[in-house]
Amino acid sequence: MPSQFSRRALIRGLTAATVTFSLAGGLTACGGDSEAAATTDTAGTVTVGRLSNGAAEETALKVSEVKSISARLPASVRKSGKLVIGVGALPSGSAPLNFVGSDQKTLTGSEPDLGRLVAAVLGLEPEIRNSTWENLFVGIDSGKVDVAFSNVTVTEERKKKYEFASYRKDDVAFEVLKKNTWNFDGDYKNLAGKTVSVGSGTNQEKILLEWKAKLAKEGKKLTVKYFPDQNAVNLALNSGKIDAYFGPSPTVAYRARQTANSPDPTRSAGFFSGAGATLQGLIAATAKKDSGLAEPVAEAINHLIENGQYGKWLAAYGLSEESVTKSRVNPPGLPLDNA
Repeated sequence: MPSQFSRRALIRGLTAATVTFSLAGGLTACGGDSEAAATTDTAGTVTVGRLSNGAAEETALKVSEVKSISARLPASVRKSGKLVIGVGALPSGSAPLNFVGSDQKTLTGSEPDLGRLVAAVLGLEPEIRNSTWENLFVGIDSGKVDVAFSNVTVTEERKKKYEFASYRKDDVAFEVLKKNTWNFDGDYKNLAGKTVSVGSGTNQEKILLEWKAKLAKEGKKLTVKYFPDQNAVNLALNSGKIDAYFGPSPTVAYRARQTANSPDPTRSAGFFSGAGATLQGLIAATAKKDSGLAEPVAEAINHLIENGQYGKWLAAYGLSEESVTKSRVNPPGLPLDNA
């Protein structure tokens, strides 16, 4: 059985927020796609963590266009003067990754903020488009979205249609009520008899369903349940309808922080790489295959890494342990068969 990835201090740097998770995660837009309001900064400055309800430390970063990088953009994108950034946060978001801020209209979070930083390096005006997770990929396919910054894990299946520029490590985690003594311990066999919620269409769903199939061959049962949004997952966990939630580790860590003083505090019950047993998962900016965007976006991210803005962005959201040393174009991802 694969070794367990060690628990990392994902919530380091978060402020002592008193606002509830449901408020931080709530989105006011509805439907399958929406134009999210953009923040306003002075020229050459991108402020990360703005309106974040305490999920991040507001930090103003100096970022200017790097013409040697922007010159490599596809002509159509360069001519448009804007970078259309897709975020799959509807209907209720997932703090600290993506959620509507305290003004009840601006989409904030670590993911859209990195998109804004990359757009600044490319000399483009960021235009954030918020949608459901499923419609995020529809937007890329249709050309309505240039690139997604939405906690998308690199997988070999997705490489058939998309190209990637990595920017953050990807671990997934099990969230349980603190009073629950169960732990994953890196062994899928410990899921026997459990009921677990997971997001549809995610890489963690692929991993969980493979474990479910393994258990079925052993004569054991794992029940997988789906809910329409994060708030519904939280209610199901609190009410005992599910034993655990399997999702992005930053979200699980944030929830543990936010619920610490509530009647139903939660905790992480174990981590696993988002790319499976033998490979460290990577989160990446995602564009249509052969769009020509992955390389300049990776160069922009590497510029941010080399000049310090990347590290300050991660620190603002308490995600410094998620850092990578370099953005890679189309790195190895979750295998087609992770059995």
